[in-house]
Amino acid sequence: MTNKKRIESDSLGNIKIDKNKLWGAQTQRSLENFKIGNEKIPFEIIIALGQQKKAATQTNIALGVLNKKIGNQIISACNQIINLNLIDEFPLSVWQTGSGTQTNMNANEVISNYIIKKINGKIGSKKPVHPNDHVNLSQSSNDTFPTVMHIAINELALEKLIPSLRGLIKEFETKKKQFDKIIKIGRTHTQDATPLTLGNEFSAFSSQIISCLDRIILAKKELNLLAQGGTAVGTGINAPNNFDRIFCKFLNKITKNHYKPSINKFEAISSHDALVNFSNSLKTLAVAVMKITNDIRFLSSGPRSGIGELEIPANEPGSSIMPGKVNPTQIEALSMVCAQVIGNSTSVDIAGANGHFQLNAFKPVIAYNIIQSVNLLSDGIDSFNKNCLKGIKPNKKNITTNLKNSLMLVTALNKTIGYDNAAKIAKVAFRDNLTLKQAAKKLKLISEKDFDRIVDPKKMI
Repeated sequence: MTNKKRIESDSLGNIKIDKNKLWGAQTQRSLENFKIGNEKIPFEIIIALGQQKKAATQTNIALGVLNKKIGNQIISACNQIINLNLIDEFPLSVWQTGSGTQTNMNANEVISNYIIKKINGKIGSKKPVHPNDHVNLSQSSNDTFPTVMHIAINELALEKLIPSLRGLIKEFETKKKQFDKIIKIGRTHTQDATPLTLGNEFSAFSSQIISCLDRIILAKKELNLLAQGGTAVGTGINAPNNFDRIFCKFLNKITKNHYKPSINKFEAISSHDALVNFSNSLKTLAVAVMKITNDIRFLSSGPRSGIGELEIPANEPGSSIMPGKVNPTQIEALSMVCAQVIGNSTSVDIAGANGHFQLNAFKPVIAYNIIQSVNLLSDGIDSFNKNCLKGIKPNKKNITTNLKNSLMLVTALNKTIGYDNAAKIAKVAFRDNLTLKQAAKKLKLISEKDFDRIVDPKKMI
């Protein structure tokens, strides 16, 4: 049975819409004209749209340009959007107009028809609440959508990514303390190097993530500055004086971050350098996480035929054909997340570079990629932390064997017998399959007593 249709109109004429849906003509045209991919505007953007429309309406009421009764009806509808009760009314593709105009109109039309349906029981008249004249009053898609992008990404980072990173740092710090007395061989160029402790190694992981968190927090500060009030090109045409300042005052009552008007609205609409910068802070995090997880992957390789210095939890069978196999699956999943984030950031870079004149028309893809990156990193880090990192244990037997077997302990002899003589000991030990001590004795370059005193891993860390 086909759905019954109603007729709505816009500046291009009439169009048929499912009578059960609250969206209007512009949303319907977008649905029909952009059947591209499966990627939809993220729900984080929809929530932020509800918050933006609510604050804009409160501002219009406060400035005396909107009837209070109509304004309160709009605010009530916005609350339904914020609570995701109307999420099914937002069906549009990411691959739409680059300004996000159709998603802005989607919100305007849904809010208008939600109110009209409550009042009249029938939608489509645009009376008594008009999507443009009332819901979009004092706004343009060109300042609304960048504002929504900042709100959505900023709130998500605060609520989800930052706690995930702090949890990861906490666990790395715990491991650093637990492993502080375990001396192991270091590796440079993937070859044996001088000793350090396993705690030293994990301290580097912790420090990397702390630095990444600091960069993200610093980049995130720019997202507190909003384009709202610039309207079409940054001049603020059709918006009352002080709209931007009062808008932020109302918005800050319903969000967790503290927002301010952008210093230059022309920049805020025509470019998205703040978002490009934030995206690249996520890319740096992805690079760091991939480095760290690869180290853990290789340190846990084996368990008998690899390095095998770390033992990772066995969460599921690792093979459909090899019984008893355990694979670093959490590391693999998080590494794929990192690859996706790095790719997303490249897309954002390209999109950011292609703003033309007074408008960057790549807004939806910028928002989509950054939101996906924040969600993937947050979820991936939480999963790795819970299902892998917390359960990692040192294999002390392998660590000790590898330490004693290393030729690079000979470095401790440099000050006593010189670099060249120390190198001779290492080469003879390797060639003749001897210990360093046996090679030193064979070459008569140092006494056993002095060798034992100097070549002590505890003194080398």
